[in-house]
Amino acid sequence: MTQNNYKETDRMSDVISDEFHLLQMLSRFGISLGFGEKTIKEVCDEAGVDCATFLVVANYIKSGDEKVSLQADRVSVASLMSYLRQAHDYFLGFELPAIRRKLLEALDCSQKDEVAFLILKFYDAYMNEVRKHMELENRKIFTYVDRLLEGDKPDNYEIAQFARNHDSINKKLQELKNIIIKYYVPQGDTNLLNAVLFDIFNCEQDLFAHCEVENLLFVPAVQLLEQRVMAERSHKPVDDRSAEQEELSDREKEVLACVVKGMTNKEVADRLFISLNTVLTHRKNIARKLQIRSVAGLTIYAIVNKLVNLEEVDIS
Repeated sequence: MTQNNYKETDRMSDVISDEFHLLQMLSRFGISLGFGEKTIKEVCDEAGVDCATFLVVANYIKSGDEKVSLQADRVSVASLMSYLRQAHDYFLGFELPAIRRKLLEALDCSQKDEVAFLILKFYDAYMNEVRKHMELENRKIFTYVDRLLEGDKPDNYEIAQFARNHDSINKKLQELKNIIIKYYVPQGDTNLLNAVLFDIFNCEQDLFAHCEVENLLFVPAVQLLEQRVMAERSHKPVDDRSAEQEELSDREKEVLACVVKGMTNKEVADRLFISLNTVLTHRKNIARKLQIRSVAGLTIYAIVNKLVNLEEVDIS
């Protein structure tokens, strides 16, 4: 099983034994243990979870394949957003407070140890930043997507404006680890400190995977939802992708294909023997017609409409 992607016919117990990190994913999808010999499909159906979404997320967590963005059209936005909300509750309500309690015990802040005090202060500032970030997502991003799911597209916002600041969050946790490892000298038994460091390493990995699911899967999936809502507003067939494709001129299709292959604007101009300003004009027209501005979203559109092959796509 470790060599291939999980399938809906695989037994859920085998999947968890194969990749124990998926245990956290189960609770975020609202799936309880005790599923016996049932398949992934059977377990998801009983829990009311979209099976395709579960599989896409599980296979990404297993492989870390950045091409997961090309599967955005397979997922249920509602199911994925529920998963992300549950993850926020887990980080803010359980994992980060639990690490703080262990830090407090391991650092023995009852002693007059300035380094221990500063480490705890650093962690509190970090936890507060994560809380503000996730609460902003809950309040603004998820509320916006809820409106999209109801068929309402606010004119003054798009998911492409989603300012995630994930790099800052991850870097601060790395700094905390380095500070503890390099500069804190524990008094007495080191087991507690080593154990909390182990938890911090796990939390860092978990947070990174969470942020990447948002970046590589949730955002492209919401962009497709935006596209469908805009099509409905314009009285276009929701699933008629070929009709949307016909709106692009032949030259715009050529420009789009070059862009998703990783070419710069200058390289596109040289390839098609047009000016740089003409390339920029074509890109603006493509974004306006498709209501897609990110390269990830354009890549999905180009793949679905057979403007490029998967092998030609640049995912760096």
